[in-house]
Amino acid sequence: MGGSHKRILVTGGAGFLGTQLCTRLVEAGHDVICVDNFFTSQKSNVAHLLSMPNFELLRHDVTHPLWLEVDEIYNLACPAAPGHYQYNPIKTMKTSVLGAINMLGMAKRCRAKILQASTSEVYGDPEVHPQPESYRGSVNPIGTRACYDEGKRAAETLFMDYWRSNKVNIRIIRIFNTYGPGMHPYDGRVVSNFIQQAITGQDITIFGDGSQTRSFCYRDDLVEGMIRMMEGPDEFVGPVNLGNPGEFTIKELAELVIEQTGAKSKLINKPLPSDDPKQRKPDITLAKKWLNWEPTVPLRQGLGKTIEWFRSIDMRRYRPPTPNY
Repeated sequence: MGGSHKRILVTGGAGFLGTQLCTRLVEAGHDVICVDNFFTSQKSNVAHLLSMPNFELLRHDVTHPLWLEVDEIYNLACPAAPGHYQYNPIKTMKTSVLGAINMLGMAKRCRAKILQASTSEVYGDPEVHPQPESYRGSVNPIGTRACYDEGKRAAETLFMDYWRSNKVNIRIIRIFNTYGPGMHPYDGRVVSNFIQQAITGQDITIFGDGSQTRSFCYRDDLVEGMIRMMEGPDEFVGPVNLGNPGEFTIKELAELVIEQTGAKSKLINKPLPSDDPKQRKPDITLAKKWLNWEPTVPLRQGLGKTIEWFRSIDMRRYRPPTPNY
């Protein structure tokens, strides 16, 4: 990774993507401060980094102010799985909005560069397919998913206003479905759910008829895009879609998991949750143009690595963060 030695803050740094990002940055020789409140993550995720002299772990909630001296901030803090962010929706909104305000305030004071991990959920249940960054979305502002969707949209607004009003050096990425080793087995997302059900001999639960589509990006590809965006040209602040444009139905994903695990699982259909998006596929034209980035790991290969990791873990090390997994 290019660039000089930097002091880098990663909020949500003990989460699924945060852990991988911290690992990359520590290996590159930067001083990394990982901040996490461990609501949907745990200290064991970053245990391999604790002995490193250029890594520091701080238990802190970003809804409260924090004073540090840093050169860059990756703002990843926020529960991202529906069961978790809906468990305490007010807290979820506070994390997105107050967290953004607190981190932007730090960036302004330190003259630090700051990246916001936004989400494809800002597009809601899209009426445009695939979704380009220019699409403004179709979000229900009073639905059960709004705490996350609108919280992330508000955070994007704050980032753009700090950029326009205070010349803060910002970056905004919109993350599409991401998977890989290190996912929390109780995160309630479709990839981890299907793998867990398959390898434990359960039937696989599909919400709706399984025709809804998702685009699945492997963890390492996503983190590479994140770092490229942070190191990219200052004139491109985003937002930029980061995701894999390969599009699969939920039923196709379930069948692929059954094939790769050798499971005898049957597919069980349950009612579709409210406001669940029917389609997800990123238009990554801007990421290719500005970051020279596109995913390299196909779903079959990435799923193989993820299934292998799930088979290797001791489930006693993990706890369900909420009853809604």
